[in-house]
Amino acid sequence: MPNSEFTISNRIRTLRFLAAEMTQKELADLVGVTRQTVNAVESNKYSPSLEVAFKISLVFKVPITDVFSYGTQPDGETIA
Repeated sequence: MPNSEFTISNRIRTLRFLAAEMTQKELADLVGVTRQTVNAVESNKYSPSLEVAFKISLVFKVPITDVFSYGTQPDGETIA
């Protein structure tokens, strides 16, 4: 495997928008974390615990892979 940077990316902002423009605070309250945590995860500054990642996916009623993806290919395209 080539040495490329792997990152976790997410669709939280999009999913919040599609969920009646849910605020970060509303999502945080439903998941049991602070608004600052949601902001950090959403902006890819912090990787959530597996438990928090699953809770976020449950709030939006979608599989975790519809919220989060991991990795990059050498050409920069994201892989699931």
